[in-house]
Amino acid sequence: MKNNFALDLQLFAFTDAPASMTKTATGEMSSTMKTFYNKSLLENAREESVFDQFAMPTPMTHGKTAEWRRWKTFAPATTPLEEGVIPNGHTFGMEAVTAGLSQHGDYTPISDVLEMTAFDPVIYGATEEMGAAGAETSDILIRNDLLTGTNQIYAGAKSSKSSLAAADTITPALINKAVTFLKKMRAPKINGYYVAVIHPSVAEDLRNSEEWKEFHKYNDTSPIFKGEIGELHGVKFIESNFAKVDSGTNIKVYSTMIFGKDAFGKLGITGGEMQMIIHGKNEIGGPLDQFSTVGYKFMHGARVLYEERLINLWTASSYGDEDDVN
Repeated sequence: MKNNFALDLQLFAFTDAPASMTKTATGEMSSTMKTFYNKSLLENAREESVFDQFAMPTPMTHGKTAEWRRWKTFAPATTPLEEGVIPNGHTFGMEAVTAGLSQHGDYTPISDVLEMTAFDPVIYGATEEMGAAGAETSDILIRNDLLTGTNQIYAGAKSSKSSLAAADTITPALINKAVTFLKKMRAPKINGYYVAVIHPSVAEDLRNSEEWKEFHKYNDTSPIFKGEIGELHGVKFIESNFAKVDSGTNIKVYSTMIFGKDAFGKLGITGGEMQMIIHGKNEIGGPLDQFSTVGYKFMHGARVLYEERLINLWTASSYGDEDDVN
């Protein structure tokens, strides 16, 4: 059905822009305007990000491969020392973990008809939406890297995603099993907690459990992480639509990732951070200056650094019919 409507460009209006941000006759943009719009994109991207806040940052200045260094661990010294005898000791060193880089980005054209009477508000709205899209892209890329982790638990004591049934939803006992694994692996915590990234549909199943209800009835669970919805068994739960939803056998299956400190890393390369790119119609709009463009781009590189600090729970959900594979 075709919708006929009039677009009120004042709906895009905002009041916190610098006074110098005014439309020019040629569609040119001052450095102040570009700084403001770039800040808008980055702030919105940070607001939407989930996985990114828990990655070990790794600065990088050149090359196309990121490299993280992790310290080797030592076994307990349970053998008594012999009097007057120098023990052999163990060599201290580091292990290198590498990951390749990839570049990602998108843009949208904005016609001169749309921007003709409200240049700044339209661009501002586009940068907000591009910031959200950039955050989603970054988080999904990190999530996909984390899905390569080798530690998996399947609900219902099943052995694979394809064997999960509709009744194999998340339970507090399953969370406790994952926590026990991380404790036995001596995975360090993040501000005193392990962290789980959980899909809203799976989170609702967990919230409906009696153990969750009882815990939150009698305990103060003030959030300390962005997006946090509560805690159980020493795990802080972060709700995200970017948590993986996959196809099982006639059902949807969901990933809930639980991890400790520095389980994974994300590179930061000078000049490769997320940035807004905007071109006025006089720069890129063709012979008739018919459109401007607003977009973003960034370099990506992430990797699981400590396998023993990350475990992935696969479950069904009672809301599986409502969700799409992502």
